Amino acid sequence: MIQDNLPEIFRDFNPLEDRMLRVMDDDGNVVSKALFPELEEKSITDAYKQMFYERTADEMAISYQRQGRMFTFTPNLGQEAIHIAAGMNIRKEDWLVPAFREMGTLLSRGVTMKEMFLFYLGNEHGGSFKNVSKTLPIAISIGTQFHHATGIGYSIKYQKKDEAVYTFIGDGGTSEGDFSEALNFAGVWQVPVIFTIQNNQYAISVPVASQTKSINLAVKSVAFGIPGIKVDGNDFFAMYLAYKTASEYALSGKGPMLIEAFTYRLGAHTTSDDPSKYRKKEEEEQWALVDPLLRLERYMKKNNIWNIDKDKLKEEYKQEIDAQFVSAEKEKGYKIDDIFDYMYSDIPEELNRQKGAYEQFLSWKENRR
Repeated sequence: MIQDNLPEIFRDFNPLEDRMLRVMDDDGNVVSKALFPELEEKSITDAYKQMFYERTADEMAISYQRQGRMFTFTPNLGQEAIHIAAGMNIRKEDWLVPAFREMGTLLSRGVTMKEMFLFYLGNEHGGSFKNVSKTLPIAISIGTQFHHATGIGYSIKYQKKDEAVYTFIGDGGTSEGDFSEALNFAGVWQVPVIFTIQNNQYAISVPVASQTKSINLAVKSVAFGIPGIKVDGNDFFAMYLAYKTASEYALSGKGPMLIEAFTYRLGAHTTSDDPSKYRKKEEEEQWALVDPLLRLERYMKKNNIWNIDKDKLKEEYKQEIDAQFVSAEKEKGYKIDDIFDYMYSDIPEELNRQKGAYEQFLSWKENRR
């Protein structure tokens, strides 16, 4: 990795110096006009609406889970700027390889809330994303998606295609072997992959300080010869600029990039988690003051482009989201074949045995009614 060939922001915000890219401050004031991305007012308004939609859907999903109508859910509260900034830079021909906390990016890609709800209702159809191409299913196993992204990136380079891959991981995932292995191969092969670490400060209950002695997480790119940058994850404009720059770099054939999005998980790790057991209320309240939606709203109001009736918009979103959830609840079960028949070209005897046992169980269950 030759420093002189790096984009300017990756040189100026060298992770070895622990500098963080910011375009606006916590109050919505632009701190670097030179870095402000070229975005029309309509695009900024659309970005806020997408973030607001994700926030509303997130709140409703938690409510459905608490009502016992849905299984364990992974909240996205506080990380919306990352998701929408990425979504606005991912082209139709690019690939999205998600982890499990990128709902806004999936939605911006064209995935529906019904499909998201089906996934959390345990329905196999929830991972198919029928109307969206080049988008992998949600990856629950920590770190595996990085290998998938690197492999796809290698295929793109081998076939000389004009495509990039976007993939995500949490701060806890950087402690997994998959993280280092995938970055190592990505660096060696110089694949067009944009890796994002969503550093929301906690791997469930384990704080970042208990995971690594590195000065930040972006610096982990250095050992693999990959450009890295630490970005204010609650600053929509900074995230947009970072993704735009990384996309141009990857598509030019120069190889991968690593972005650390420094943010905070305002909600629980999952709906099975109780964050009050491991972090203080004062910490949560402090981070709530720099909520990415609040910061973008402050910017829009100061620059006279705020024209949103939040109450009216939220009601519209709630009705739409609820309709999709009800539709997902009414969805019929999937065929047994969908579970067993597509893992191998020739089904192993053990899998056939399991399929038969499951069919007997379903028959027993049906006869009890």
